[in-house]
Amino acid sequence: MMEWKVDNLKCGGCAGRIRQQLLDLTGVTDVQVDIEQGVVRVEADAEQAQTILARLKRLGYPLSGTTSGLAAVEADVRSVVSCAIGRLQADEK
Repeated sequence: MMEWKVDNLKCGGCAGRIRQQLLDLTGVTDVQVDIEQGVVRVEADAEQAQTILARLKRLGYPLSGTTSGLAAVEADVRSVVSCAIGRLQADEK
């Protein structure tokens, strides 16, 4: 299982969106999100690591400490949108 500490992980909406988006990737079989620790754990083929990290970044959850300035602001805004989508999808179920 691969594990990464990410920025902007705040709530269940964030966690739900991350799980949904990563489970859609080929080779990903399990996703666990620890909101309190800001950690994402993924069971997948090792060669999927860069694809998973790119998806996390696109969603607004980059690896901790890898963004600053405007890139950090952009990541924060993306995470707010991802979180809102995750909350809406959870409400629909």
